[in-house]
Amino acid sequence: MNIYPTEIKDGVADLVQTSASVAYCAPATLCQLGDSESLAFADKVMAESANPKQVDLYYIKAVLVSTGWNKNDDVFTPQATWAARSTPEDKQFNLMHNENDIIGHITGSYVINRDGDKVEAEEAPLEFDIITEAVLYNSWTDPDNRQRMNQIIAEIEQGKWFVSMECLFAGFDYSLFDEEKGTASLLERNEGSAFLTKHLRAYGGTGEYEGKKVGRSLRDISFSGKGLVSKPANPRSVILDASRASSNSSDLLTLGGSDMSDTNVLEQQLAEVRSELASAKEECVTLQASLDEATSKEHTEAVTKLESDIAAQAEAIKTLEESVVAKDASITELQETLEAKNNEFIEKMKEMKKMKDEKKAESRKASLVDAGFDAEEAEGSLAAYDALDDEAFDTVVAVMKKKMATKEEDKAVMKKKDDEEAVMKKKAGAEEEAEEAEAEVAAEEALEDVETSEATLVDASDEADEIEATRASVAQWLENNVLSK
Repeated sequence: MNIYPTEIKDGVADLVQTSASVAYCAPATLCQLGDSESLAFADKVMAESANPKQVDLYYIKAVLVSTGWNKNDDVFTPQATWAARSTPEDKQFNLMHNENDIIGHITGSYVINRDGDKVEAEEAPLEFDIITEAVLYNSWTDPDNRQRMNQIIAEIEQGKWFVSMECLFAGFDYSLFDEEKGTASLLERNEGSAFLTKHLRAYGGTGEYEGKKVGRSLRDISFSGKGLVSKPANPRSVILDASRASSNSSDLLTLGGSDMSDTNVLEQQLAEVRSELASAKEECVTLQASLDEATSKEHTEAVTKLESDIAAQAEAIKTLEESVVAKDASITELQETLEAKNNEFIEKMKEMKKMKDEKKAESRKASLVDAGFDAEEAEGSLAAYDALDDEAFDTVVAVMKKKMATKEEDKAVMKKKDDEEAVMKKKAGAEEEAEEAEAEVAAEEALEDVETSEATLVDASDEADEIEATRASVAQWLENNVLSK
């Protein structure tokens, strides 16, 4: 279904889209013997149904819909209703419009005129009713369902239930009725007339516009079923009990005989429509011109307001753009200042890091020197410890100090041992030298004694040989008896 901008503006677009179906009710009442007109009408429409006299079916014939204006301000024009005359067949028959509570189905449909005669012509009469044949299921295995259906059938015969028509539609126009003049007209729904939608009762309106009654004239109708309900909407609907028909006319069900006011009003309206049919077109043209003028005025006012709003919004946008430009300049300045401060901060951090690194290097160099390294060796090995944090470095220095202390202790012990060995060697050498000196003295003394003795024993000619021999003998004796000790 088309939705027009005016309906969106009026806030009824969702209702128009979601309310593309109609259901209205009609009374089911017993025909009174004195109502001869109703009895005659009932006799005509009470034809035999297809597949008759089935014991598990309850046969119903009813006026499904009548052309004209109903109590819900929905209007069924002859053309739209005639086109939909065959659509009720094979549709559901439910209770209280509850599609989950199906109690029967529609078996057929046909058209009758207001005299109750079946219409065989190919063209729609000005006024007519659509009759539907249907069956209710009166045989149920469940005791509760069986009892409920028996009660429903009994109440139908007592006139306590009504027939409710259900239909779908793909569009609608506007029917306008002037009660003072007694004239009616049909206005096409389009972009220019769509402002009338909000005045329809179906969409929350009052059903009136400028003193005229406004109805919804349905188009592209498809009857989707019917049901039994407790409140009527179409006073022309008739229900007949074909399964219990007899010669007793009091068993017939027809129009509500006690209250025909709604039917009389509808008949009067239709008569007025027929009497004013010749001037309806002229009235429609006049109304269309009036609507065009109203629409044009409304459109002009809307355009003026829209232009004013646009100008105000343009001014607001200009002010906002100027504010944005000023803020952008301020943001750029702040960003430049921030970048300069950030660069300055980076340089100071570099200087601080350099100072901390130098201080750290001096501290670590001092720790290495204290651990036993000389200054040059300590400075050369600093780079090897850059990966260590202070705690790890202190641990390494402590271990190195411990090792250096152990090394110094070992050196001291070795030095002491070497000193003791030197003293012992020196002492042993002195004793050896003393013994050698003492032996030499003893040898010399012995030699002197030998030389003196030999001088007296040998003559002068053999003196040299004997001395040599004696020296050799003394040397042998010293070697064997003194030096070997």
